[in-house]
Amino acid sequence: MADTLSATMTLRDFVNGYWYLEELKGFAERIGIPAAKKLRKDELEKAIVAFLRTGRAALPTKRSLRKTGLKDVERGLNLKLRIENYTSNRETKDFIVEQAQLMAPEVREKSGVWYRLNRWREEQITRGKHPTYSDLVRQYIALNQMERFEKIPHGRYINFVAEFLAAAKG
Repeated sequence: MADTLSATMTLRDFVNGYWYLEELKGFAERIGIPAAKKLRKDELEKAIVAFLRTGRAALPTKRSLRKTGLKDVERGLNLKLRIENYTSNRETKDFIVEQAQLMAPEVREKSGVWYRLNRWREEQITRGKHPTYSDLVRQYIALNQMERFEKIPHGRYINFVAEFLAAAKG
């Protein structure tokens, strides 16, 4: 197994390794992946896998990586406001939670909900839809009402450990 990221490493070595975000960003920049500094870890991994398979560096996402204009928080969060420049900060999260509590007081926050909510929001915008904060709050409620989340596909050791611990008795 490789302990250093390299353009000549095997796909197997990459997939079987654990890489920190900063390592991935630096490597992605060296091999020419566009906007490497703005990508999430999962996006960097996807781009690097594609590079190791094809030898070509490409942007792994269709989502907009440039944000211009006023942040939604500065425009004044309200349920009718269209999501244009979302900021994942305490004020925004508090707004979403408060509105959810008004709509569905019984809902309690589940672990992993923010990751899934952010991916849902990005997907809606990438598809050309124009969600509002009301849509976001309703999706937050729906996610928190789910019995269990599907596992996020990630062929790594952490999934093995999660499955092992779930099956372990005592």
